[in-house]
Parts: sequence; structure tokens; C-alpha cells
Amino acid sequence: MTINAQGSKGIIELFEDFATLVDLSGIADNTTTRTEFQIGDFRVFGDGISEIDAGILAIGSDELSGVGRLTTTNEDKHATCVGTPLMFDVGLMAPITIEARVRLLDLDTKDVFIGLADTVGADLSFEDDMISGATATITYTASDLVGFYLCAELTDDEDWHAVFAGGTTTAVTASGSIDLDDDAVAGEWQILKLEIDPNGTARWYIDGKLLKTQAGAVSTSTDLGVVCGVQAKGAAIEVLDVDYLLVTANRDWNA
Repeated sequence: MTINAQGSKGIIELFEDFATLVDLSGIADNTTTRTEFQIGDFRVFGDGISEIDAGILAIGSDELSGVGRLTTTNEDKHATCVGTPLMFDVGLMAPITIEARVRLLDLDTKDVFIGLADTVGADLSFEDDMISGATATITYTASDLVGFYLCAELTDDEDWHAVFAGGTTTAVTASGSIDLDDDAVAGEWQILKLEIDPNGTARWYIDGKLLKTQAGAVSTSTDLGVVCGVQAKGAAIEVLDVDYLLVTANRDWNA
């Protein structure tokens, strides 16, 4: 570990193995539930998270090493996410790395985003606040984001996309120009890793393979937070299994 002269905690490392889960299904009155939760080093948030059928649920005793099932409600545009508040500045704190091992049980009627965005909080909806897709076009609602995106409403609906907005390079809206040609497969685990340099260059890896490098992908001065989550795109409950989530960054000693 690199040790900064100002102290021995110059590196931020946030990690969750999902040995502790947030299950709200037994709460009869959802008006008593909170709109954000703490799980290890991270927060659980998203539009609809106060409902009793949303949260990070236990998925059985046959899963080793701890697995959390991020679970939405059965309402359109409701999302369940695990992540952080706005606490990262690329210019001051990079290199920043986000790594997650994830699995989708099916690839229908859902969006998935894993990365950084300037819109985080209790009522986050991907479509309303961050990003959406339709046929071959991606629409950015957030001013600043960078990450992996999978959208069931894109024509290339099973492919991970390297989305970015807010940096010195203009955001690309044509999905065919930023798809990573590495499809998610129902029931199979993938390791997604995003690296961001102090100058805003981003790199996308899947299962250890570098698939895209983009200069000027993200702002070097905007405060960003981590988002790892799934959003429903219809009237069905959607899930994203997460084996672990790891975030590393330098500490901003000027804060």
C-alpha cells in the first residue's frame, strides 16, 4: 500500500462481500421503512427502495463467499442500488477503480449500471436521473457519468456498453459505437472492472480483458458517487446478483 506522508490512510478501499443482507419482506407497514440503508462500507438506495419487496435479499444457502441479490419492486423505473454518496473527485483522487462480480438470472425488462455518476441518492431512477436506452440510441440524463450499462430496450440488449458523459470527449449516443461486444449470459458470473485516471481517461475490463480505453471520458472536477444497481423496465421484479463490490481511490488530503 502506498503511504502518503500526511498519514497512513492515504488509500480509500471500500469492500463488501454481502455476508449481511437487507431483507424488508417481513415488514408489514412499508411507511416505517427507511429510504436508504447501510450495508458494510456502502449505502443501499434507489427509487422504490422503501417498498417491502425491494432491497438486498438472501438467495439461499447454496451460494458460497456471500452473494447479495439486489431486488427491485415490480414498478417501472424503480431501481435498487448499492454504492456511495458523492465522495470522489477524479482530478484529486484518481486512480479510481470499481470492480464487481455480477450475475443476471435473465436479461429481460431491466437496466443495469455499474460505475460513477453525479446523481446518487434515495430516489435514484436510472431513466429519470441518469441514463436510458431505446433501439440504437442512448440518452444521458445525468451531466456526468462513466461506467458499464446494459439495457433491455436497446436493440443490442444483451451487450455491455461503455457509457460516459461530462468529460472533454463528447458523449457517444449511438449504442453500436460503444458496445463492448461482450454479452451478459443469463446465470453466468462476470467480473466488471472500471479504471479511471486523474486526467479522466477510463478503461473498461470484463473478466480481466481490456475492452475499451477512452480519453476524456469523465470530468476531473465534478463530485461523483459509485452506483451498482438494477432498474425495472416494466411490471416485473428485477434482480442483480452481486458477489462482491470493491472501490479503491486516493484520499483527497485537501478536503
